[in-house]
Amino acid sequence: MPGSELYEKFMALHTRDGGLVMPNAWDGLSALMLADAGFEAIATSSAALAATLGRSVGRHEVTRGEHLEHAGLLARLTGLPVNGDFEDGYGDTPEDVASTVKAAVDFGLAGIGLEDTSGNPDQPIRDFDEAVSRVRSAVDAAKGRIAITGRTDNFIQGRTDLDDTIRRLTAFAEVGADVLYAPFPPDLDALDAIVTAVAPTPVNVLVSPADKVLTVAELQKAGVKRISLGPLLYANAMGALEQTIEALVAGDIASATAGVSFERISELIARGKN
Repeated sequence: MPGSELYEKFMALHTRDGGLVMPNAWDGLSALMLADAGFEAIATSSAALAATLGRSVGRHEVTRGEHLEHAGLLARLTGLPVNGDFEDGYGDTPEDVASTVKAAVDFGLAGIGLEDTSGNPDQPIRDFDEAVSRVRSAVDAAKGRIAITGRTDNFIQGRTDLDDTIRRLTAFAEVGADVLYAPFPPDLDALDAIVTAVAPTPVNVLVSPADKVLTVAELQKAGVKRISLGPLLYANAMGALEQTIEALVAGDIASATAGVSFERISELIARGKN
């Protein structure tokens, strides 16, 4: 599917009533399971991908090439629109970000998320002007072929200034970002303020505000157009694995082998190859 058609298909999910739930896969099988469950689009998770490789997130320990190959695999296996959670765009300059966006188009992605993070623990959030310049460069490179999500990680990094978060998101929208995202707003009032301030640009939320777990319906009522889960599905799966390991350590082989059958796994993989 040409990039422009994929972009239009993906963005149509954001503008319809209710928007979409876009869960994050971490490997081929998890992507196939999500597709089999009927989800219409999926995303990568930079945190989950890093964890599968035994690396830390947000420190440039996963390369752009590794993430592109990973995201491209999910797209090929499922045939779904895939949004790449590409941290800061994998590069020091706006031109580097543009190069990443162009590569994401070539790998068949429908969307790409770009943070205002720096990978520097001493100054984790980029200056306002630099952050906006990087999103502008991404939009210019996209040319209607891939959806650009402009994201600020203020709240994740302990920067509680709601006004600055809204200022950043508004600026991202003004330079052409298709979707806006500020993970973990502190409460529902903050989420409402963000949605209102940037309307009509669609807003993505990571599961819920930080103070309360809401249902999909409650988030949709708040005006959210896209719900993602970041690394939380992966963490949930690892929690189940930890419980299984504990059962095995205790000598309970029955509990340790009671998961999904390998026949089911093989069936999903075969379907993904067709």
